[in-house]
Amino acid sequence: MSSPQSAAERRVVITGVGLVSPLGLSPAEFAGALAAGRSGVSRRDGSDAAPQFAGFAGAFTGAIGDFGDLEGDAKKAIRKGLKLMCRETQMAVAAAQHALTDALTDGDTGQGGVDPERCGVVLGSDYMLTLPDDYADAIAKCCGEGGVDNGAFQYERWGDDGLDQMQPLWMLKYLPNMPASHIAIYNDLRGPNNSLTMREASGLMALGEAFRIIARGDADRMIAGATGTRVLPMQAIHALQEVETPLVGQQADGADPATLSKPFDRARRGMVCGEGAGMVVLESLASAEARGARIYGEVVGFGSSVVTERPTAGKPLQGRNEIAIANALRGAMSDAGVEPSELGHVNADGVGAPAPDHAEAVAIRAALGDAADTVPVVALKSYFGSLGAGSGVVELIGSLLALDESGPLAGKLPATLNHTETDPECPIQVAAQPGTPAGDVFVSVNTTPQGQAAAVCVRRG
Repeated sequence: MSSPQSAAERRVVITGVGLVSPLGLSPAEFAGALAAGRSGVSRRDGSDAAPQFAGFAGAFTGAIGDFGDLEGDAKKAIRKGLKLMCRETQMAVAAAQHALTDALTDGDTGQGGVDPERCGVVLGSDYMLTLPDDYADAIAKCCGEGGVDNGAFQYERWGDDGLDQMQPLWMLKYLPNMPASHIAIYNDLRGPNNSLTMREASGLMALGEAFRIIARGDADRMIAGATGTRVLPMQAIHALQEVETPLVGQQADGADPATLSKPFDRARRGMVCGEGAGMVVLESLASAEARGARIYGEVVGFGSSVVTERPTAGKPLQGRNEIAIANALRGAMSDAGVEPSELGHVNADGVGAPAPDHAEAVAIRAALGDAADTVPVVALKSYFGSLGAGSGVVELIGSLLALDESGPLAGKLPATLNHTETDPECPIQVAAQPGTPAGDVFVSVNTTPQGQAAAVCVRRG
């Protein structure tokens, strides 16, 4: 668990947001879809290994126009670098460029007057897996007579024949530290730079680390967030959750993809896959105020926990995820000096699979105590499924936009979609109807199947 924040530490605020999501590529599109209750889950025909029903970020094509308004040199550099980026890296770079642009004021130039030596990046990701297509020609070259269908793979030929068929620098496309490297190079960010690979917890872990870096005075501005996908074949295979697919006969009958993600609902059957990236600009309150920046919210607390073994008999919570989530929530609230009853809402992980949702609901109840009877819980994966590592910050951006009383959500939480009856074994108050006030402070939480959890507490700006 995290230690309480020292009074001597600097205050840290969010001044820019950027995202690539199944609900659009801008905060306005994203907030509009949430306010309208419009799902981003759709159907796409593809290989048997990839999910047909998922939250596809279809508006993101990887074309240079998807990276926002760029100055000439940056535009040229990013366009040249696209061939060295897999889709996850492209989404991360695009979200970061949008966030940096969003953070600028009318009078800002470059990095808004902040010394580039005091600006950095912390970026989270899943493991980035090479597409099978990247190996196809090399493998075929090393097969004996009969080719890939009938010929045996001849390992001794790989060095001489196989590697020659691989694309030059192919590995650079898939290294998980490349997104942070690209973002720093394109924007001349010379300060702290780190990459975290903690699956679904990566985004909030990255945000928490960036928060600490600024609070202790090691930087004045940080770009933090994560990118991920569950819709590519290799990532879908490694999802490690129950994955939702339409029941037999539904596909022919025209199953509505928008109805498949059902976090905490009694009828939930599994996780819906998705893809996306979310990035925020964090900076010291003094820096933001000095340049008159818009403040979306103040990061006031961070907590994390990992539980790798089941507890001993007699413990009040059984299972590693329950304990890790509860620890992270308590740590974030303690760090922020916030009592459970003060929370406006909890932005839950809510993957929509039976066991994980149950574990999370029990953990929320344990961390909030009696306040769990009244504090609303929202689950935004009901709109777009699990974006892997990209989920956490995209979901946090949803809560930030809900705090804005002048925006499309008008200070209200988006309704958790497809929630008709809360599972009796999930003892929380799911915000299933539109119009629930977002409050002034919220905590957002994410967890991995392996028992790693992270939570971030944010107060209205």
